[in-house]
Amino acid sequence: MIPTQRTRTYWLEHAWLGTHAEPGVALDVRDGRIAAVRTGVPTPPPEAEPLRGLTIPGLANAHSHAFHRALRGTVQVGSGTFWTWREVMYATAERLTPETYHALARAVYAEMALAGITSVGEFHYVHHAPGGSPYVDPNAMGEALIEAAAEAGIRITLLDACYLSAGFGQPPDRHQLRFSDGTAEAWAERCSLLKERDHARIGAAVHSVRAVPAPELATVARWAGERRAPLHVHLSEQTAENDACLKAHGCTPTRLLADHGVLGPRTTGVHNTHLTEEDIALLGGSRTGTCMCPTTERDLADGIGPAVALQRAGSPLSLGSDSHAVIDLLEEARAMELNERLRTRTRGHWTAAALLHAASEAGHAALGWEEAGNLRTGALADFTTIALDTVRTAGPQPRLAAETAVFAASAADVRHTVVGGRHVVRDGVHALVPDVPSALAGAVRALRG
Repeated sequence: MIPTQRTRTYWLEHAWLGTHAEPGVALDVRDGRIAAVRTGVPTPPPEAEPLRGLTIPGLANAHSHAFHRALRGTVQVGSGTFWTWREVMYATAERLTPETYHALARAVYAEMALAGITSVGEFHYVHHAPGGSPYVDPNAMGEALIEAAAEAGIRITLLDACYLSAGFGQPPDRHQLRFSDGTAEAWAERCSLLKERDHARIGAAVHSVRAVPAPELATVARWAGERRAPLHVHLSEQTAENDACLKAHGCTPTRLLADHGVLGPRTTGVHNTHLTEEDIALLGGSRTGTCMCPTTERDLADGIGPAVALQRAGSPLSLGSDSHAVIDLLEEARAMELNERLRTRTRGHWTAAALLHAASEAGHAALGWEEAGNLRTGALADFTTIALDTVRTAGPQPRLAAETAVFAASAADVRHTVVGGRHVVRDGVHALVPDVPSALAGAVRALRG
């Protein structure tokens, strides 16, 4: 995906260097990494490509279900709950094939690149054909996602999810048969066939405590631990799951995961919405991460998770667009702060710098791309430029560029996205997928019942 290249220089009108917006920065890029960072360069050198606006590290979408993009608009009709939404989601999942999933994911990942996202964590559980029969290549669906990311020009961590039951003590229902490998050992055997490549890393996922029986949890944790791979899990998104876990096991989902060795610094809990004080202490004390997905959590009326308390306890925060009600990591960052303001009626829980950290460096780390998320020598040359002259961003002083980006800008203000030193989006146009709206429309149309 990222070819060996000569040294290339980008001149950044303003660069976010982690603590402040620095004017006039030149980045030398070689072999997909930042070879040098030169400050105090007031005008573009003759050989440099200028990027005007605020350039920040590439954004990391730490939680994605690519096929949920086909639900946008459809599931906003009428009312309902997470559980009624899930039935519509199942109907869409039923129609996926490796070919249709590839086409949809390619378009979705291209939409992400247009939004400044350079890495995605794809929480993948649609493994088999309808009815549960494996494809000839048992990882045909996962391979379709990996190839889609390559064609869209972004990095992917395929978080292959173990999904074995419909609920505590219940076998998979007819929709879930294609998600299940039967046992965690069979899941591990299939996952072991997946191969990493330059743009793709392989991680693991426990879909949820209701979908992986307690005796099987350790197998998933062991598989990830042996490979030092990321391990993600949907955690306490719904109070109904908490109630069912208490009834089945006499403890919360967080305690169940702790007791079976799932928590730890390479693990990320997704949502972490309905937690007890003990849950928060367990997650923070084990350095288990938290991926907040505010636009999905509000779309599904899930609730507002205790992100401030989790971070104070020691849980690193990352962000994801999850069901893709919108794909906009700036909005996810903004929403985390604004949700907390509504809940507490106080302002300023996170600085713009902290929110950018969650949207970039912390997200890349949660996905196993620790060498991304910084504009520093040796880091992967993944960065995105946000325009500071649009109707949303014009006016504030350049020293407030980070605040402008987080609290005013949107994905529509992303001007450039560079991955591995290569322009994937230039002047708001995707270099590899010429017409992203048409690609999205065609892929979604192919999945309509």
